[in-house]
Amino acid sequence: MPTTVQPSVTSIGSVDAQRVEGALSLIAPKWTTWSAQTLAQQGRPMRVCDVAARLPFVSEQFIGKRLAQMHSDGLVTRAHDRHGAPYQLSASGESLSRVHRALSDWSQTNLSLGQVAGAERVEDAVRRLHLRHSTAVIQVLDAGGPMRFVHIAEEAGLDNSFTRQRLNRLQTDGLVARTGPRHGDPYVLTDAGRALGPVYAAVEHWSNPVAAREHSAPPVPVASATRTHTGVSLASDGIRTTAALCRSTAAPSALFSHAPQPQPRVPAAVTAQSASSRGR
Repeated sequence: MPTTVQPSVTSIGSVDAQRVEGALSLIAPKWTTWSAQTLAQQGRPMRVCDVAARLPFVSEQFIGKRLAQMHSDGLVTRAHDRHGAPYQLSASGESLSRVHRALSDWSQTNLSLGQVAGAERVEDAVRRLHLRHSTAVIQVLDAGGPMRFVHIAEEAGLDNSFTRQRLNRLQTDGLVARTGPRHGDPYVLTDAGRALGPVYAAVEHWSNPVAAREHSAPPVPVASATRTHTGVSLASDGIRTTAALCRSTAAPSALFSHAPQPQPRVPAAVTAQSASSRGR
């Protein structure tokens, strides 16, 4: 029986948790995936108003802010910084197709979301995974569960209060479960949590500068160096970072297999909750 994937590729414990969470934080803000997939679907530079016209459930002003942040993070480029200049995906933005596909496949297999658009499914998956130290907690449970929360905290190097808070969130998101009803009962990963290996592998590969240099085409240059609040520096040779995103494999826009059109209309209540902050 042929085996084409090495265990380390899909092992939860083999990935760099800090790198994975840093990369996820760049695509976690609401409407980032929608914007990226719209640009990929069209396959050409687009002005803010053009992107917004294809996402009628989001205001043009908000799309402008999101694209500006994506530009700072190296996901999109533009020929110049004049008002109204069009955006297009950078090599790093194009290579998000693998990450989007891994997130969507994991979600479809493990989560019951009903009928939702592909981009919304991806953004929901990122929301469950990007919070700080979530990956470390999942890695600890993958390696040694079932475990009580004090042991999880010790293994992950976190204080008890934060660990309990993170475990509660992971329970809510369906990634972790408690083995019994009592307060001190151990925690284990759910099937969805145990299935995260391919997702983490895709995200880490996307963020890995070594893999990028070995496999990618020349990157789309960024005009000038910029620093974002995440500590990611952008320069002409691509994104550089100490703990999060660098460049990765360039992929044709056609590989975005979960384009945002057609899509169900997003409820007004959801749109009203959207904000320009980095988190959710």
